[in-house]
Amino acid sequence: MHDRFEVYKTLIIAPLRVARMTWSSEIEKWDHLQGLKLSKVLGSEKERLKALEAEADIYIINRENTEWLVNHFSRAWPFDMVVIDELSSFKSNKSRRFKALRKVRPLIKRIVGLTGTPTPNGLIDLWPQIYLLDRGERLGKTITGYRKEYFDPGQKNWQTGVVYNYLLKDESEKAIYEKISDICISMKAEDYLEVPELKEIPIEIELDPKDYKKYKQLETDLLLPLSETEDIEALTAATLSNKLLQLANGAVYDENRQVHLIHDEKLKALEEIIEAANGKPVIVYYNYKHDLERLKEWFKDVRTLETDTDIADWNAGRIPILALHPASAGHGLNLQHGGNIIVWFGLNWSLELYQQANARLHRQGQTSKVTAYLLVTKKTIDEDVVAALKTKNSTQDKLLRALKARISVCK
Repeated sequence: MHDRFEVYKTLIIAPLRVARMTWSSEIEKWDHLQGLKLSKVLGSEKERLKALEAEADIYIINRENTEWLVNHFSRAWPFDMVVIDELSSFKSNKSRRFKALRKVRPLIKRIVGLTGTPTPNGLIDLWPQIYLLDRGERLGKTITGYRKEYFDPGQKNWQTGVVYNYLLKDESEKAIYEKISDICISMKAEDYLEVPELKEIPIEIELDPKDYKKYKQLETDLLLPLSETEDIEALTAATLSNKLLQLANGAVYDENRQVHLIHDEKLKALEEIIEAANGKPVIVYYNYKHDLERLKEWFKDVRTLETDTDIADWNAGRIPILALHPASAGHGLNLQHGGNIIVWFGLNWSLELYQQANARLHRQGQTSKVTAYLLVTKKTIDEDVVAALKTKNSTQDKLLRALKARISVCK
């Protein structure tokens, strides 16, 4: 920007919390960035418009307002460089944010995408991300062409023709890696930084026979009677999966969003982990609102992240138990200075959220080994989630290895 004058005005698109806090705090840490002016295009529309009018080098906006920004400027798009923080949040070609950015892509001179999880659900996720980088030069101009070239249809509804998943053709994996290797670089923190080990420890939870009977009844009959007037019903596979995950955690919603307690086994296991931590701060990742409510009832010193002060208190060691939802705290937050213990109270199917949430502690600046405890209820859907995360991780690791920067060769 100021040395070679190759770009004039830069836009950063990031998750909301990261846009609000992380980029500005990082700029303050680095001497060579002190001359750059940052304007945060956040808040109400009036506040966003005012931020756009400010004289700055870098403008940062949350990804939810990408469409608004594109519509505001249209063909008068002023940003000749765009940085997408968490590029994988643009992995759906049907999302409004992807379609919006695609419109102005020809007006962007330089674009950079950053992500720690490029293929959270397999290589099918790559096309929209790579398209934003090269406008279809490497993997094709359309998602349909990409699928046809590299994939075969997997599970399919033969009546409607809807394809549920796609399977890689022979040699497609290698071909995709080779196609994108000239514009993609993969760097793992453990390869280039002194980052302490991340150790994942499953903690098996065994249900009382009467509680497990309720779980099996819901799983088998898609119905769990709770009283003469109240039932838990799961009419679709997605609903059943959701209800079983809730029940494995200890409580479940009925159709009226009323919470029904089933067991406290995960809370008891969490209590043992916290006692063994001997006063060290612990981050607890939960899935459902009733999980958080039960955590607050069981442990009186649970806090959540609401403001910059909460983040500062955590990093200063003033929060014994920090309860976070991985979807709201899974990207960009620097929490590595406050502790090194993670407990997954409730698991979910997203590899991206799982890895990014662990990376809040397991990142540069962490000085101790990070331990992530996974509370897994035996003989339940929890075990399936853990197995699925391992499978997805295998695919992603292959991509990262294939694209690894050949720094020794460059030297």
